Amino acid sequence: MPKVRILLAAPLAAALALAAPATAQDRTVPQSHTEMQLSFAPLVKQVENAVVNVYAERVVERRSIFEGDPFFEEFFGQRMPNRSEKQSSLGSGVIVGATGIVVTNNHVIEGASDIKVALADGREYESTVVLKDERVDLAVLKIKVSKADTAFTALPLGDSDAVEVGDLVLAIGNPFGVGQTVTSGIVSALARNQVRSGDFGFFIQTDASINPGNSGGGLINMNGELIGINTAIFSRGGGSNGVGFAIPANLVKTFVASAENGSATFDRPFVGATFDAVTSEVAEALGLDRARGALISRVQPGSPAEKAGMKPGQVVTAVNGIAVEHPDALGYRLTTVGIGGTARITVIADGKEKELTLSLDRAPETTPRDERLIEGRNPFSGAVVANLSPRVAEELRMPTNGTTSGVVVTEVNRGSPAARIGLQPRDIVIELNGTAVTSTETLASLVGEDPSIWRVEIERDGQRIRQFFR
Repeated sequence: MPKVRILLAAPLAAALALAAPATAQDRTVPQSHTEMQLSFAPLVKQVENAVVNVYAERVVERRSIFEGDPFFEEFFGQRMPNRSEKQSSLGSGVIVGATGIVVTNNHVIEGASDIKVALADGREYESTVVLKDERVDLAVLKIKVSKADTAFTALPLGDSDAVEVGDLVLAIGNPFGVGQTVTSGIVSALARNQVRSGDFGFFIQTDASINPGNSGGGLINMNGELIGINTAIFSRGGGSNGVGFAIPANLVKTFVASAENGSATFDRPFVGATFDAVTSEVAEALGLDRARGALISRVQPGSPAEKAGMKPGQVVTAVNGIAVEHPDALGYRLTTVGIGGTARITVIADGKEKELTLSLDRAPETTPRDERLIEGRNPFSGAVVANLSPRVAEELRMPTNGTTSGVVVTEVNRGSPAARIGLQPRDIVIELNGTAVTSTETLASLVGEDPSIWRVEIERDGQRIRQFFR
């Protein structure tokens, strides 16, 4: 059986477009041969100048195979320096602001030191990254313009919640680098999750041809509105098999607004609860008509979830009146409400439906992080550690049902003693030489000792690991 791969529709360029007439009653199928001969050309001319190519250039360091080996570093390290080389990639973007605001995928520009934006008319500009986020795979760029430049053609952001399965779509972009190309299709499905690794799982699915190079392109409806940003394809061999995915425009709106407000990071609302998928067995036990919603499995004391009245065993079925099919959809709905907003949460408990009010805010930094680089002759040398809090856990993408206090490793320098003993980011330091590690200050004090044997206990992915070092 051929292997199926999920591929990011990246490094090249293109824009996808989704078709969604304004209202349900306006949607009709062709009624005559004349209607079958209608053309998308006027719509293409309207939107094509807002779809751009994004060129990203990054410097990649080729490390010596002997790096990290004390013997070779001592005797040969100076003679075998690391080599640096430049790599280029090509993706797509969509202009969403007339002043030169461009939205693309994060994976298109990740690690780039030089980013250029090329317009359909041949103009080319340097650009800077305003905001990027790996988890939602979005980035906002700002085109560097001179006083002589006029306003750019920008696409309005549509309402992706108004999209329905069967709506027409157009894909405009540069697949495989062959030049700007237009394809059409329909919306195949909504609220798709488990499309790729990461914590974002709410995609628009389309059968419009999406190929490598389409990443960052726009999904456009029949009103010429942006309703999604292309990000991935489902492929057996790297080409389009009629299954492409786009990030909904309503999330893009929230992301762009965060960038325009000057945020350095894209924060998701802190709920303080853990959610599981509702299986058919769980649905039957709870008296649900089908497996749907997000089952609350844990609520942190003092969290917004607890204050709202959310309890383990309840099932969240809707946010602001919009149905929630799975935990990923719940996360998407709360993220699009945004920090500082209030969400009406519909839950089912004891067979009865009720509505709760959930206030959305940033994850709190309950303990100052006091980030430190550990140095000296000890197993932790080369590790950066911080006091753990809900906010630090959110930044490190740690599970919400894990420990939210103590000391966590945030970074490990390559080739350091900490790297050699196998320390990893997100490791929680529990104990050192029999003493509980409650803060970075405590850890810094303990590593100043010189015992004959180092006894280390850490927590990794919920598992306790004990190690001994001389």
